[in-house]
Amino acid sequence: MAKRKRLTPPKLSDDEAGAPETKSIFPSYPMGVAPGPSPRRAPIADVAGAAAATAALSEVAAELEAVRAEGRLVQALPLETVVADHLVRDRLTAAVADDEMQSLMASLRARGQQTPIEVVETEPGRYGLISGWRRLSALRALHAETDEPRFATVHALVRRPETAADAYIAMVEENEIRVGLSYFERARIVARAVEEGVYPDIQQGLNCLFGSASRAKRSKIKSFLPLVKALGGHLNFPAAIGERLGLKLSVRLEEDGFATRLKDRLRKASPNSAEAEGALLQRALTEAVQGVSSDAAPVSGSPPVCAPALGEEIAPGLWFCRDGKGLHVSGPGLTKEVEARLRATLEAVRER
Repeated sequence: MAKRKRLTPPKLSDDEAGAPETKSIFPSYPMGVAPGPSPRRAPIADVAGAAAATAALSEVAAELEAVRAEGRLVQALPLETVVADHLVRDRLTAAVADDEMQSLMASLRARGQQTPIEVVETEPGRYGLISGWRRLSALRALHAETDEPRFATVHALVRRPETAADAYIAMVEENEIRVGLSYFERARIVARAVEEGVYPDIQQGLNCLFGSASRAKRSKIKSFLPLVKALGGHLNFPAAIGERLGLKLSVRLEEDGFATRLKDRLRKASPNSAEAEGALLQRALTEAVQGVSSDAAPVSGSPPVCAPALGEEIAPGLWFCRDGKGLHVSGPGLTKEVEARLRATLEAVRER
């Protein structure tokens, strides 16, 4: 069997080993092989790519403009550019309790503004408030207190209501959903909207501003209108007037002289709390029902009987009435058993 011959690579000379011929010819390519030319895209591909990018950018810009026009874009507006009294406010300033405002300020301080307010652009760079009065007021108070830049702006949706009526509806609906208005505040905003010429009459104002409310609720709001008209500027805490008391006062205010006497009493007493003002209104109403006055001397004779429709019902069929003589209890619910329990309670109080 023939022996296979082993092949060995040729040996290079010292000169060749130090500087191979290929390296001397192609110094930039150590392996002695030059890469081929880089592939180029066809010009039509460049044109198509640029056109696609331009189209995508135009689409994004159009969508952004549509979002802005429809009032769906939240913007950070400087506080001083927002006018709080652009509309007649439905919520009375005095109705916002201090503890509620402090709670809102604490929330804004800890978590920032979570819900934007609604505004309308009245002129370039100026905005009128539609809804969010409490949030705007709290942010202004925080900025005045801390001077921190994060409280210098308010997050807002810039709406474009077609009419003033649309702006009023947006304000009322926002407050109805979030907190709810008192009957006095509801009646007041209807009256003010009619005064401002937003609606031609009370009925249309009611139907538009509170169109989602039941007919019974709109009827109650309408019943508060005499109270708003007669005592609106003389009450310190009108939002605290309950439904029952307000309806009774509205009926009584239609009588000659009652409104004048009540305004005089409010002026002289100047109640400093909602409770004190409510008690004054209740006394005036009861005295009008009984035909007596707190300024008059006590009338001799048997104490008057409470009229169920005009007294304060504390239990089914059981009514309280207060007049210049004191407190009276009457009604079909005043059975012998109830009387005995009342006597026992009063006796226990006296012995303490």
